[in-house]
Amino acid sequence: MRTILFLMRKEFLQVFRDKATVFQIFFIPVAQLLILTNAATFDIKRTALAVVDEDRSTVSAGLVQRLEGGGRFRIARYQPTTAGIESALLDREVTAVLRIPHGFEEGLVRERHAPVQLQFNAEEGAAAGIVQAAALAVLGDYARELGVTLPRGAAGAMAVGAPLELRTQGWFNPSRNYKHYMVPAILVSLTTIIGLLLTAQNIAREKELGTLDQLNVTPITKGQFITAKLLPFWILSLVIFTMGLMIGKVVFGIPTRGSVPLVFFSAGIYLVVALGIGLWISTFTRTQQQTMFVALFIMLIYLLMSGLFTPVESMPRWAQWMAEVNPVKHFVFIMRAVLVKGAGWETVAKPLAILAAGGVGVLALAVRQYSKQVQ
Repeated sequence: MRTILFLMRKEFLQVFRDKATVFQIFFIPVAQLLILTNAATFDIKRTALAVVDEDRSTVSAGLVQRLEGGGRFRIARYQPTTAGIESALLDREVTAVLRIPHGFEEGLVRERHAPVQLQFNAEEGAAAGIVQAAALAVLGDYARELGVTLPRGAAGAMAVGAPLELRTQGWFNPSRNYKHYMVPAILVSLTTIIGLLLTAQNIAREKELGTLDQLNVTPITKGQFITAKLLPFWILSLVIFTMGLMIGKVVFGIPTRGSVPLVFFSAGIYLVVALGIGLWISTFTRTQQQTMFVALFIMLIYLLMSGLFTPVESMPRWAQWMAEVNPVKHFVFIMRAVLVKGAGWETVAKPLAILAAGGVGVLALAVRQYSKQVQ
């Protein structure tokens, strides 16, 4: 144990003597969390909308005012004809087009229903779905106030005034604040990137400088070497994770409905897996450049298949099976379940067991792979 403590002291001194490494550990994750949380969102705000009002009536003007007054849409173009609309969509001047045909108000007065057409840029499927849902919700509310029906248009589906009244209620995130969903996952990804890269680069740097050869001729065991390399960065990564959790709570108002000790317990197990992967990478790479390429390749797959941006359930069946061995996926699930949903031990027991098994496996692999041979 004394040998491990001396080696850990060496690691801490080596880290804090390098100002670039200290900057990388403490400043970059905080800056990335603050920036990415506001950038990585599918929430649509102030969508540019073009209105082709061929009717030019009081009712059509009220419909346009309702769309703009809701705060979700910004009227970028308001014109009586469709001239230039296609080019506006191509140039991304507008994202959606609402066409109100001639005779709109007259149809409502005489027949109690009138058609409207909603067209939108469907290039980005998820964003297009959100824009469509928001527009249809506003149109539906306006139609109900008038006591009329707006039937299906050529490009937008609308069916208002049906006898079935649907009432919805959102659980866990009733305000639909996308940051509550994204911040825990972004925090997991940043902690993974920093911890894995620092651990992998540390041994690669020692190989390049030749200091690893000096350690190899000392009477320390492979287990002591791996433990001494893991624990300092495990502690530093846990500090980064704590800082990120505090920022998420104070700055972004992330809920903590579940047990905070459970979150830290899960983080401790997960970091063993993440840092163990970094140690394993460093055992078969010789330079920091090689380490960076291998680490970034692995992290890219991990992050894309973790459910961070797209639900795992929407992936092909083979990809879902592959995601089961992805530690990032399981920790993202734990973070969202505990913090946002208030889940307990019984809910996260399975992913915790998978992470624990992964930690034992990757550390055993790193110890076995490491060779005390002078490079």
